[in-house]
Amino acid sequence: MTTALVSGGKDSVYSAYLADSQGFEVDELLTIAPSDPDSFLFHTPNLGLVRWIAEAWGKSHRTVEVPGTGEEVETAALRSALTGSSEPVVAGAIASAYQWSRLHRLTESLGRPLYTPLWGKDAARVVREEISAGLDIRLVQVAAEPLGPELVGRPLDLACLAELERLSAQVRPIQVAGEGGEYETLVVDAPFFRSRLELEGAVSERRGSATRLTIRGAHLVPKGEAV
Repeated sequence: MTTALVSGGKDSVYSAYLADSQGFEVDELLTIAPSDPDSFLFHTPNLGLVRWIAEAWGKSHRTVEVPGTGEEVETAALRSALTGSSEPVVAGAIASAYQWSRLHRLTESLGRPLYTPLWGKDAARVVREEISAGLDIRLVQVAAEPLGPELVGRPLDLACLAELERLSAQVRPIQVAGEGGEYETLVVDAPFFRSRLELEGAVSERRGSATRLTIRGAHLVPKGEAV
């Protein structure tokens, strides 16, 4: 079974979609849930919503909790989760050598091919592709200047991307796809979903230099049905 590492963010969802459409037949969405909210290896906001994404998409889903903190423990949890199959693993890395090298080393040791369809692509081009593909993307965390808390909850559309590019060019350089942790996202709808996610309440909280939107719950609404 082809496994896609999916956090609910735009890059992991889009990579799983690309793999599926290119014949990999993604059977399972796998979410690694770190104990550390500031994990360097894994996305952490709103991981509990991935099961709704999987249901909306018609995919199976599995969450693996990380029993502790630190890279070694997180890597061990991922290894355990991926052990027992020789099928490909799909991931959404774009430019993070830290993430890609660790994933590549681990999957290679398990004899599982790693497919990262976004790897090495221009960051702005990737975001434009995701928007063009019809993903409804919401910003759920910002954690780097010059991005302000007013962006949290905003749809990541072409107008928002243009604002990110302007800030990067005129104020302070950022990775406009958020690959460096500048921001995190949540996909609430896509053309390949059977239903869309309707979010049920949210709390915005400040954690150090980051502002995070924590979604309290969600339910699925069939396409074309009013809220």
